[in-house]
Amino acid sequence: MHTAPPLLILDGGTGRELARIGAPFRQPEWSALALIEAPHFVTRVHEAYIAAGADVITTNSYALVPFHIGKDRFAACGAELAALAGRLARAAGDGANRPVRVAGSLPPVCGSYRPDLVDLDAARPVLAVLVAALAPYVDHWQAETLSAIAEAKLVAQLIDPKPLWLSFTLADEAPAATPTLRSGESVAEAARAARALGAEALLFNCSQPEVMAGAVHAARDVLGDDLRVGVYANAFAPMAADAEANAGLDDIRADLTPAGYASFAHSWRAEGASIIGGCCGIGPEHIAALAALR
Repeated sequence: MHTAPPLLILDGGTGRELARIGAPFRQPEWSALALIEAPHFVTRVHEAYIAAGADVITTNSYALVPFHIGKDRFAACGAELAALAGRLARAAGDGANRPVRVAGSLPPVCGSYRPDLVDLDAARPVLAVLVAALAPYVDHWQAETLSAIAEAKLVAQLIDPKPLWLSFTLADEAPAATPTLRSGESVAEAARAARALGAEALLFNCSQPEVMAGAVHAARDVLGDDLRVGVYANAFAPMAADAEANAGLDDIRADLTPAGYASFAHSWRAEGASIIGGCCGIGPEHIAALAALR
């Protein structure tokens, strides 16, 4: 069995936490609405995760794409909003009483969970704007909720020399022993691509906790100790292959309490995960339970 390096704790989901604390929140803007109308709520979320024990906080840039804020608004102020997201995260991290890294979130531009919607030509100029605006504030790039390896290859072409973390979303309905990306590509293929692209870490996010241990195992079989491997699962029911991307707030599973989520994290850690956090529906109380695992 591989020996994992010391555990690094990520933050949890941003959008649902913004909604929970009363920030402006609706479709289609999603988590971008608080950034537009009431950015102090974004700071509150960052600070809550830091207080819970997160070593890494993520810029609130996931919804800063035309899919959510509209083409005209993105053209007019996408760069300004992304820079604000970077500044808020950087200020929160720098204000902590211990080192806290800032991850620059680079989302799937055309919608989450849907490899059939991937359009690299449309994604390229949008990601270029986000990268340029976030670059002064982030410690590493976190391309997340990727459904296909092609998305990872595009990100690698656009980023500056900061470290790259690649995070793929998995097919929830796939047997845990044979995890695949939502594109149908294997975790082994994703691991080989991450290594070839010079990534510092390979993660799996926004999928069921049950499929994550198998993905970590498959990734470590390919990568050994070459790259860190990590997990940040979501807390809602499996997403169907034909689900409407980012359609709305899904129901949260009652069993994924902080203790319930931490029990899954034990299995990920046992398989060699050294980066663990949470995605949609995982809040500061869950991150505190993860931090207690160190």
